[in-house]
Amino acid sequence: MYKICQVVKLCKLFVIFNLESINILIALGKSQFEKGNFNDALSYFEQAILLDQKNPDLWNLKGTVLRSLGRYNEAIDCFNKSLEIDPRDKNSS
Repeated sequence: MYKICQVVKLCKLFVIFNLESINILIALGKSQFEKGNFNDALSYFEQAILLDQKNPDLWNLKGTVLRSLGRYNEAIDCFNKSLEIDPRDKNSS
């Protein structure tokens, strides 16, 4: 029983760490985007997506950066992925 409790605690810590990591990556990506450093922003958003592929907001952020880079077809793919995850997502450009 003790080992199961330890595993549960470790899993909870991992989830918290994972969410904090995503939030840090998003903040860094947005900061780079605002500075016009689109490739750096893209890198941060892609790292966040690796941690949470089911988050439509992350796909929208990636799509926005790709659009700014003139990579329109890839941006459309990201916006479509966001809508695939959440068809009601009105933020999908």
